[in-house]
Amino acid sequence: PDRPDMVLASMGNYIFKANVMIDVLQRNALRDAAHDFGKEIIPAMYPRMKVYAYDFAKNFIPGEAEYNRGYWRDVGTIESYYAACLDLVSVTPLFNLYNMQWPIVSAPMNLPPAKFVFADAQTQRVGIATDSMVSDGVIISGGTINRCVLHPRVRVHSYTDIDESILMDGVDVGRHSKIRRAIIDKGVKIPSGTTIGYDPEFDRQHFTVTESGIVVVPKGAVIEEKVMV
Repeated sequence: PDRPDMVLASMGNYIFKANVMIDVLQRNALRDAAHDFGKEIIPAMYPRMKVYAYDFAKNFIPGEAEYNRGYWRDVGTIESYYAACLDLVSVTPLFNLYNMQWPIVSAPMNLPPAKFVFADAQTQRVGIATDSMVSDGVIISGGTINRCVLHPRVRVHSYTDIDESILMDGVDVGRHSKIRRAIIDKGVKIPSGTTIGYDPEFDRQHFTVTESGIVVVPKGAVIEEKVMV
């Protein structure tokens, strides 16, 4: 990273002509190898075929500042994916989704706007999100969200606290739950009273826990009600 002139590292993004890709994949399939694009397939193409590299450090995006020029992250690990997602909730994230000079066009889901309901400070039944990204179709019903990324159709029920977590599409979190430093996959139903990310030993017995303590609850996971996680 401190020697940008030393090497052009592969970013894992490749553009092929269809017939060329079919040819090189068929050739590589006959070999007893790892079948890796960056390590085997592309190096084997040169000099037999035309191979070009694009210097992403020189890539210019209208509306971006110099400090985030050439933004790229390898999200091949849970830790790196988690860090890249939480960077989005920063006040000035390196990857700016709100650059109107270079908008990111995604597929429309035709969902209603996110909704935050209840504001009873005496009972702590307050629907609020701070330093977070909340997608369409989300309902925060009397729960507290801090430094989170919530995908579409997430439902957070009352008296729940969620901190520094990523909730995928359709996750439903029951009342009086506590979640921190977790990635919850699509469609998972979190029963009322569940605690995730507070008991490392139990987390490791039931889910995947990274070296840095990030808890991953996989798609299709079944969590028993009132179980401490």
